[in-house]
Amino acid sequence: MPDDDGDYGKPVPSARLARLLGVGRITGGMAGRALAGGAAGLATGRRAGMAELLMTPANARAITDELSRMRGAAMKVGQLVSMETGDLLPPELAAIFARLQASADPMPPRQLREVLTREWGPDWQRRFSRFDVRPIASASIGQVHRAIARDGRDLAIKVQYPGVRDSIDSDLRNIGGVLRLPGLMPRGLDLAPLLEDARRQLHQEADYLREGAQLAAYANVLGDDPDFAVPRLHPDLSTRDILAMDHLDSVPLGALADGPQEIRDEVAAKLIDLVLRELFVLGLMQTDPNFGNYRRMADGRIALLDFGATQTISENLAGRFHALMVAGLEGDREAARAAAMDVGLFDTEVAPPHRETILDMFGMAMEPLSTPGIFDFGESDLVARLNRKGADIGVSRDFAHVPPTETLFVQRKVAGTYLIAARLRARVDLGAIVARYR
Repeated sequence: MPDDDGDYGKPVPSARLARLLGVGRITGGMAGRALAGGAAGLATGRRAGMAELLMTPANARAITDELSRMRGAAMKVGQLVSMETGDLLPPELAAIFARLQASADPMPPRQLREVLTREWGPDWQRRFSRFDVRPIASASIGQVHRAIARDGRDLAIKVQYPGVRDSIDSDLRNIGGVLRLPGLMPRGLDLAPLLEDARRQLHQEADYLREGAQLAAYANVLGDDPDFAVPRLHPDLSTRDILAMDHLDSVPLGALADGPQEIRDEVAAKLIDLVLRELFVLGLMQTDPNFGNYRRMADGRIALLDFGATQTISENLAGRFHALMVAGLEGDREAARAAAMDVGLFDTEVAPPHRETILDMFGMAMEPLSTPGIFDFGESDLVARLNRKGADIGVSRDFAHVPPTETLFVQRKVAGTYLIAARLRARVDLGAIVARYR
């Protein structure tokens, strides 16, 4: 490992007290700025609501900066709550969580050495002929390094930030307190099950031995697929906090954005087909469709990365989603209503007007799948139309329904794959793909 203690990276606070103080800075800073803003408003004769006072641009920047600095569960919970509450969030809070999807700052080299020495022992450098100290990727829970083992293996080494796993429960309690501040969340929204789902998923994602097993399981069910590549696991270098796998020589999908149209179309079509195959055939779904989790190899295969959020799809859930898909393709609103209720898109507690809005939005989302011919993701205004249609639900403070976690994961995968195709400005015959699974 090069002796590189360069001027980059931010230490990850690993002690519980340090992380608690980080949350304290968020709440204290928000309250102070809200108080100042309220006083200024009163001086001018204007009285603002609590949500408006809390969600100022200054508070938004402060929350984003502090959660990014803390990384770990504090950062990840923002991403998960954003996924699970979606349009229920105030726009300002949604924007904060959206910015947390970006790459995190890496930890400094000295902190990295401490983790590697703890996991591999003091002589760990003897295992490698090369270990790049600067990560090739960094996110909320860990960062990835390129390495060459002494035996010639070309590796990608994912290293978990120190203290992440041990701080999950306390981080969630503390961030839950922030989210419960008046005006931030819809009335009646029960945060407890959301935070429990987040806690369960975070503990799974923070266990790299589990992720290694999921990686191996996914590679097994996918088989020798000509369209996709899954990195091989290296158990001899993997621990609960380190995941060693093949480094797959590839380019990020972002590099294809201005590439040949036929390549962009091909990549999008493969990813869309994979979603349906995961749901209806493989029984295993990689549920984090982050743009960075897919890369294209020189032979045209798509490299699949990051299996921490991989979820088993039961036959029962697959059957319920299949019924929903068929109802949408056939334009059968009553069958769609029953199927939507069955997968948990709404329940009997949701007001009838909101149920009808959700069905309207589902019908709009099915249009590209049921219309023959090529669908142009780059020219489509579908997302904008869905946003406009769902605006009433988004601003309604009496809508607090959150679908079951298993349904949310499927929704996240479908929506994320659509957004990838849109970023690629792909043109795909969706009807032909869906017909294979009808």
